[in-house]
Amino acid sequence: MKEPFAVVKELLVTEKGTLLTERENQYLFRVDMAANKIEIKRAVEALFNVHVTKVNTLHRKGKKKRERTQNFGRTAATKRAVVTLKQGESIDLT
Repeated sequence: MKEPFAVVKELLVTEKGTLLTERENQYLFRVDMAANKIEIKRAVEALFNVHVTKVNTLHRKGKKKRERTQNFGRTAATKRAVVTLKQGESIDLT
């Protein structure tokens, strides 16, 4: 089993993530590319002492970035997880 800090890299505080938190009791995390939903669920429960009811994941392709020449590179691809918590529970963001 992987360490929880190796699976969950950071809690994303974005406009979409804030709206999900306020309306749906869902939180947005950047996670390890090789992590599956079961590992993400266990890691969030261990790190924040909450009960997770649902995990949705999505892959984000890296964007094209232009270098100083005509060559193009890419930023790193990432994986996000939208975690739904049990009703009445929340994660303290302070």
